[in-house]
Amino acid sequence: MLSWDQSSSVARMRQERAWVEVDRAALAHNVGQLRRLLPTRTALMAVVKADAYGHGAVTVAQAVLAAGATWLGVATIPEGIELREAGIQAPILILGATNTAAQVRAIAHWQLQPTLCTPKQALVFAETMAELAPTEPLPVHLKLDTGMSRLGTNWQDATEFAQLVQRLPQLAIASVYSHLATAESLDRSVVRLQHQRFEQAIAQLRQAKISIPRLHLANSAGTLTEPALHYDLVRAGLAIYGLYPAAHLQSVLSLKPVLQVKARITQIKTIQAGTGVSYGHRFIADREMRIAVVAIGYADGVPRNLSNQMTALIQGQRVAQIGAITMDQLMLDVSQVPHLQEGDVVTILGQDGNQTITADDWANTLNTISWEILCGFKHRLPRVAIGERSQESGVRSQESGERR
Repeated sequence: MLSWDQSSSVARMRQERAWVEVDRAALAHNVGQLRRLLPTRTALMAVVKADAYGHGAVTVAQAVLAAGATWLGVATIPEGIELREAGIQAPILILGATNTAAQVRAIAHWQLQPTLCTPKQALVFAETMAELAPTEPLPVHLKLDTGMSRLGTNWQDATEFAQLVQRLPQLAIASVYSHLATAESLDRSVVRLQHQRFEQAIAQLRQAKISIPRLHLANSAGTLTEPALHYDLVRAGLAIYGLYPAAHLQSVLSLKPVLQVKARITQIKTIQAGTGVSYGHRFIADREMRIAVVAIGYADGVPRNLSNQMTALIQGQRVAQIGAITMDQLMLDVSQVPHLQEGDVVTILGQDGNQTITADDWANTLNTISWEILCGFKHRLPRVAIGERSQESGVRSQESGERR
């Protein structure tokens, strides 16, 4: 009678099918590149929301903090809790909105730092914190809307908003910030307008004698384009993961993609001319072909709309995907690749030899953005950390508490 091998794990079995590799050395390299753009007084926040853009939040957070980032940014309270449960002590800013007493209690318990967008939200926080009676006020970050038209108080009301928060003894202003809507654009008019509005709001706050420990405005694109946008802290997301917010920014610094997606061949077969492949027979063989069935599909994050439009890499060769991508599998034309066997690894996204397929390649084909591609890889693909922290980053750690 066959018995279950207790040493086997679900994660190991998943990796026998398909997985995501996360290169810690590339993360360290990218942090080092970004740090070189910044003055000493400017801290680096690594944005690790959405499971670190699909890379694995805990792995990424540990790697970037070791490389010189001093802050982490998340979107939700559970994302922050995950990092705290992993033992991460760095300051964590919640970039999304939090509005309920239960959320305030969780933020206080896990020592997270919230974004405040409205006076009403500030009053909820103050009332709940008064009930908790902490020994220290809760650090809060005031967000101004300077043109994104998303979260934040109108920049023209910054002084009134900050004065309200300053009067609440349960809260302590940790920063004032805003977010850029078009920082990657060659047309700098909107960026200039937002920058001017932010500067005007800050001048009014200072005139009102409101203490501001730190200011921040720049995302990845802002960090790469204009030193004047750096202030005391920059919030880098996409650049941390080795991709550029726009093609024209590739000359600013050298980034290394962190993520690769790989899967295994599960079957190889020969089909004759005239044979249809996959659902709907959206591909018909025009000759005898050898095809490989690969264990990854749209349920794993390979967009179905890439059907018949994408390639994959095998043994350093680029091969065409054929037929409709299915939920768990896709097919490749491997007629020109000799000596393939079931179990061989296929690079779906990443580098093999001199060939590379990037998230930008997929995004351009699908008329979307690389952020969406990275965030689309599902959790049934295990994240496998590879590589060690790069020595070239060479940046010293900075104390997160000092003014920047």
